[in-house]
Amino acid sequence: MSASGSKLWGGRFGRPPDEVFYEFQRSFPFDRRLLPYELKVNRAWTRAIEKAGLLTAAEAASILGALDQIEARAASDRDWAQNSDAEDVHHFVESALVELIGPTGWKVHTGRSRNDLVATDFRLFVRDAVASTRHATAQLIASLLEQAKQHESVPMPGMTHLQHAQPILFAHFLLAHVEGFFRDIDRLETARRAAAECPLGAAALAGTAFPIDRAALAQELGFEGPTANSLDSVSARDFALDYLYALSVLATHLSRLSEDMVLFASSEFAFATPGDEHSTGSSIMPQKKNPDAWELIRGKTARATSALFGLLATLKGLPTGYQRDLQEDKEPVFAAHDQTLAGVQVAAGAVATMQVNETRLREAAGDPALLATEAADFLVLRGLPFRRAHEVVGKIVREAERSGQPWTSLPLDKLRSFSPLFDETLSQALSVDSAVAARDVEGGTAPARVREAIARCRERLNRLEASA
Repeated sequence: MSASGSKLWGGRFGRPPDEVFYEFQRSFPFDRRLLPYELKVNRAWTRAIEKAGLLTAAEAASILGALDQIEARAASDRDWAQNSDAEDVHHFVESALVELIGPTGWKVHTGRSRNDLVATDFRLFVRDAVASTRHATAQLIASLLEQAKQHESVPMPGMTHLQHAQPILFAHFLLAHVEGFFRDIDRLETARRAAAECPLGAAALAGTAFPIDRAALAQELGFEGPTANSLDSVSARDFALDYLYALSVLATHLSRLSEDMVLFASSEFAFATPGDEHSTGSSIMPQKKNPDAWELIRGKTARATSALFGLLATLKGLPTGYQRDLQEDKEPVFAAHDQTLAGVQVAAGAVATMQVNETRLREAAGDPALLATEAADFLVLRGLPFRRAHEVVGKIVREAERSGQPWTSLPLDKLRSFSPLFDETLSQALSVDSAVAARDVEGGTAPARVREAIARCRERLNRLEASA
């Protein structure tokens, strides 16, 4: 079909569209991705208008058979769709129908518009996309939980401001990421619910003029019900924004995990080594093993974020009703979905194959600076106000720095010169194991709490997988 060929809207016009403009306004190069949904919706609509008396049983059977042929050919001949110069996916299917069964193919568009059709296709895509991303995120959580279980008793230096702060368990660190990804699954579910109503039957803006059972249509297509307002149905893209927002936060969490893993893989940290399956080498330095999987995930985060802001900018100035600007809604969603889903899948594999350096983690957790808070807590338990205890221990640390030795190596009589509340039992508190065990509160890093948290997370994951 050429730009001067059959259109879905050509009767009003005396001259064909300009060739450059026709190519500029075509969406089929990207919305052909919606073809499976277009065919599904066409089948449902065909049955609906047959029930409404707008098609004979023979005509409906002819259309449904032709739709099956289109689906089969599209699956077996990828070049067929890719080489088409159809205006959009709706034009492609209608033209193929007419080619197969003649003018009866035009009847499938009775009582509807491309406006409600594309809104329905797009919602179906988002619902399936959410399911794919949700499953992949659950797999990433499973990988993190497995590593946490394998190393649940290994300490590491917890950090704030990228400085050593207090000892925690490595499993506790991994569980921090798990919590973020569980929240991502909640946001994905919110996006799925935002696309839960079916716009089909809204037509261009006012609703179809024929007696279509919209509730039955929605049920057949897997929606929870029909949309409530026809004008809103064709113009709302909240569901796309909600999915992009969920993807943006998910990608941000992936980026944070990636930054941690890049740091951990460095020789300065050496906490974990990426598996060969998720690393690359240098073209000039034979010794290099680069954490490229994590770096690429971190870099691709910007795509999801920019897609969200791009669609927000597109929608910001639009009046109510369908506007052609809305054609720009699909490409950012497709791109953000593809990149984020791939990032989650790669991250799950990279977590599963990384090698944790327990010896180095324990060594780093033994940094005396990490135990300063334990000394302050020791004084608090003996009646000193915390602010005063904080000041005392700060002075001890400063004195140790001046003398060039760890503060924990200062003799007891020296420590008592700063506070007489120090006694020989202090040494029992000044160990990594004691410091970790002392954080025995809900959500804390004490070993028993971490074991409980791993078990709870596994239960949550099992419930998620059962409900998928």
